[in-house]
Amino acid sequence: MAAAEKPVLSRYKDRMDKAITALKDEFAGLRTGRASAGLLDQVMVDAYGSQAPLNNFASVSVPEPRMISVSIWDKSVVAAVDKAIRSAGLGLNPVIEGTNLRIPIPPLTEERRKDLAKIAGKYAEQQKIAVRNVRRDANDDLKKAEKDNAVTEDERKRMETEVQKFTDEAIKRIDEALKTKEQEIMQV
Repeated sequence: MAAAEKPVLSRYKDRMDKAITALKDEFAGLRTGRASAGLLDQVMVDAYGSQAPLNNFASVSVPEPRMISVSIWDKSVVAAVDKAIRSAGLGLNPVIEGTNLRIPIPPLTEERRKDLAKIAGKYAEQQKIAVRNVRRDANDDLKKAEKDNAVTEDERKRMETEVQKFTDEAIKRIDEALKTKEQEIMQV
């Protein structure tokens, strides 16, 4: 049997940081009252016999606060890109101008803002659960390491305290990101 090794706490911190990064990516796809190039990151285009992300076919820019501009590189996929944006469930209606699409961002209704804030809250809660799962994994690994005599009881307790600090910090960062996103969404 291989000798038990001491758990490396930085691995767990990295996994918690990845949960926060994933949350920020999910938030980028949530529509606010302002235009954002990240809004179209999740759009998949059916072209050339396969599905690929929009950024494989075009460049996305934000020339004005309430307008997204999509410059398509190949004229033959303009219709496919237009269809993909319309069917992405974002409530956007592109205007075709040659190989460019102008996408006006309509102002959000109060009800839609509240719905988006709830969705943001769900995303945040999912990532908090992910962080807590990492903490549970770390604590299980520490208990196993103690059982296998890789760490002492005092070391295990000290490391568990450290993991709890990582968890508290990650949850705090998730809450701050959520608060910022909710303010962004509710801003008229």
